[in-house]
Amino acid sequence: MSDQMMTMSGQLRLAPPVTLPFADRVRVVPATEPFRWLAAGWGDFRRSRGLSVAYSFVFVIAGLWLTAVLAACDLGALILPLGAGFLLIGPALAVGFHAVSRDLEAGREPASNAAWAGWRANPGPLLALGLGLLGLLTVWLIFTGMTFALSFGDAGGDWQRALGGAPFTVGALSFLVPSITAGAMIAAVAFVAGAFSLPLLLERRAGLAEALAISFTAVILNARAMAVWAALIVLFTVAGLAGWYIGLCVTLPVIGHASWHAYRAVIRTPA
Repeated sequence: MSDQMMTMSGQLRLAPPVTLPFADRVRVVPATEPFRWLAAGWGDFRRSRGLSVAYSFVFVIAGLWLTAVLAACDLGALILPLGAGFLLIGPALAVGFHAVSRDLEAGREPASNAAWAGWRANPGPLLALGLGLLGLLTVWLIFTGMTFALSFGDAGGDWQRALGGAPFTVGALSFLVPSITAGAMIAAVAFVAGAFSLPLLLERRAGLAEALAISFTAVILNARAMAVWAALIVLFTVAGLAGWYIGLCVTLPVIGHASWHAYRAVIRTPA
């Protein structure tokens, strides 16, 4: 019996279950730990305020430009999903903040191009993962657009005309329920994939498969702490988007820097 063994007393005992991959590289942290990461991220933001705001401002401008393009193309129905898409591509955007936090941790003053230079640390896997997250955003936008068209074919991209002030009609629910469900599933995949893999790829010359496996294991073993962390990310992202993306100049850097400290707290450095 390969998966069972007999004890001396004659009772059957199951062999220990197979462990998750790279579990030896993961620390288990309490559910309150994300608040410490957040405080450390705020500290890094204060120490690198100018650089962090300048880096995040590029993505704010990109968000505003895409919003204007969607509105001009009568695709207003995709503006809200685009904002939600920051949750999907957020891990990729945070690579620059990880690089700045790494320099601060080492006692170095981050260079003016430190945030952008971070992508050169391990370009192949970092670019592949970034494109993968961008692909998830594209799938989300296409699915949302198709669902909106099927539910409100005669409304074009006009939310107010489609909902008619009644968000709980049959047509509205046929759009909202599948869209929110699909968005939650895609966001969960992006979170598990990017939570620890991107800072790991920044710090080490690891492969993409190894980084994804470690990130998956770390999220599973720290389910409670990561649930709290995910809720904080959503809260800060929504707060940043509330003022036409401008708030992201603060919330995006804080979460990005905090993600580096999350990585440091959870992932062990191999011998």
